[in-house]
Parts: sequence; C-alpha cells; structure tokens
Amino acid sequence: MVAMVHPAKKVPRRLRRHGRVRRKVSGTADRPRCCVFRSLRHIYVQVVDDYAGRTLAAASSLDPDLRGKVNGGNVDGAAAVGEALAGKAIARGITEVVFDRGGHKYHGRVKALADGARKGGLRF
Repeated sequence: MVAMVHPAKKVPRRLRRHGRVRRKVSGTADRPRCCVFRSLRHIYVQVVDDYAGRTLAAASSLDPDLRGKVNGGNVDGAAAVGEALAGKAIARGITEVVFDRGGHKYHGRVKALADGARKGGLRF
C-alpha cells in the first residue's frame, strides 16, 4: 500500500520542481515562455517575455468566450484553453514559445493544453 501525500506537502514540492524548471526555461522576445497554472477547477496559461517582464497573451477557462462552454477541470477544457491561447498569440505575431509546465507533470490537463496550443498553430 502506498501512503498518500499530505495536501500541505504538495504545493511546496510542486514549487521546488517549478524552480528546477525555471532555472533552465526563460522567455525572450523572440521565443517567449508559455507558463501554466492549474487549480482544481480551472486552468490558466500566459505567454511571457521574461526580459521585458510583460505578459504578451493569456487565456484561461474563466475567459468570457470560454466560461460557459468549457470546464477547466478536465482535459477537453484544457485543450480548448490551449487553442484559445494559440489564437491570441498568433494574432500578436508569436508563433514559437518555450513551454513551462509550472512544476506539474507533463500529463493530463497540462499535456492537453500543450496539444491544444500546438493544434492552434504554436510551435514549442
């Protein structure tokens, strides 16, 4: 039997993993960082130029055009958010990004979001 991880320990562990990812992944003006935040009910993603400190495009399951149609807590909703982000980023002239999974495993909703963004036209 595998012991369950106490919920109070999950966030610090994820933040440690996120720190390891962020040491290697940085966004530039040519290739900004696509960072993901996942909560239990929603998923948020933004394209960030780390050198300028600016958010260039953002999408979430709470956006007015997605809010009633998708559930950010499941894979289909995350894929729709990824496609919405790709549309916004391409409208701003961004075609290539570096993917920052935010310390989460590349699995489930995070993977679905990335696949949706690729389907929308972004290259990782």
